[in-house]
Amino acid sequence: MNGLYNQAKNTINEIITKAKLKKGNILVVGCSTSEILGKKIGTNSAPEIAKEVFNGLYDCAKENGIFLAIQCCEHLNRAIVIEREGAKGYEQVNVVPQPKAGGSMATQAYASFNDPIVLEDIKADAGIDIGLTLIGMHLKKVAVPVRLENNKIGEAIVVGARVRPKFIGGIRAIYNEELL
Repeated sequence: MNGLYNQAKNTINEIITKAKLKKGNILVVGCSTSEILGKKIGTNSAPEIAKEVFNGLYDCAKENGIFLAIQCCEHLNRAIVIEREGAKGYEQVNVVPQPKAGGSMATQAYASFNDPIVLEDIKADAGIDIGLTLIGMHLKKVAVPVRLENNKIGEAIVVGARVRPKFIGGIRAIYNEELL
């Protein structure tokens, strides 16, 4: 299973680089362990798979000072598990994710974070969607797709996203290339 750890670590490292994330930024991750195993989303929650993938993501995030925001499954309305330190300004809700109500990845995050809390929603700076779990609701405006070379973890398709500031000003406006 070390292959999943490395795939996850390579994927998050790539999105951190391509999205130009900085220390303190938030990266939302949605993950279907069922899809990683080549099964239909929501049919085969796999805690051992979640642990390998989570550890690869979390190790790299910590090395770069990035906060992981792990999306729960639809049974918890895609709530977010995050370290309390990264959740400043957001309102905590009361639920503890389980493999069949929140998903294996959210359950692993809740068990692994130093001081985990659950939020109803968040506005992240970038995201990784492992298995087409629909993370868009948790990204700041304006979300931009990021084409990843590391676009599979196990059998799951991985989609990346970053955000950029809104363009305003119309035809006469000049934009800061660094923010594109």
